Amino acid sequence: MSIKIAIVDDNTFLIHSIKEKLSFFDAIDLKHTSLNGSELLTKLEENHNLDVILMDIEMPVLNGIETTQIVKQKYPHIKIIMLTVFDNDENIFNAIKAGADGYLLKEVNPEQLHNGIVETLNGGAAMNPSIALKTLKLLRNPIDIDNPRDKEDISLTTREVEVLEQLSKGLSYTAIADNLFLSPSTVRKHIENIYKKLQVHSKLEAVQKAKRHNII
Repeated sequence: MSIKIAIVDDNTFLIHSIKEKLSFFDAIDLKHTSLNGSELLTKLEENHNLDVILMDIEMPVLNGIETTQIVKQKYPHIKIIMLTVFDNDENIFNAIKAGADGYLLKEVNPEQLHNGIVETLNGGAAMNPSIALKTLKLLRNPIDIDNPRDKEDISLTTREVEVLEQLSKGLSYTAIADNLFLSPSTVRKHIENIYKKLQVHSKLEAVQKAKRHNII
């Protein structure tokens, strides 16, 4: 069973480097590469038979976050893993809210990249340790949430926080499962829930957006 993949990045050197990392794995079938979101959308209109898109964030014409939102609306079956050099807070949350299924840093090694792709296809979420750590910090000190109901929206269960903590140490799903006496599929489910919960505070998002654009 081959995994059909597309890469979107405005840096051809980085596309080449990701291609090289993927070349170690026979099951990976690289369908096409694009230099920006708009180019990708054109290719998807011709053929959207893809499993995973590795998506850069900072791109001209149409950036990765906007592209992710469009792809997820039109082709919800395609998994999207953000590949980025930055692990800054705003990007992480905007990407997750746009519907990204995973988030890895570009210097990821071939094995981690491959594992991240496989985990994401199995319904988990590829998450780089430093990103898991940032997510934890943001959940512990939510940025100026005025409405207590919004705070509840992103409250994770003790179990989910434990899973995030383990993830932030760079442990694999199996290792996390062993440490927490859970099955790998339960760990996967927790990670999926964490991602879903991070998307729920859209009410807060709407308020912030409205304030930014002086609507309220």
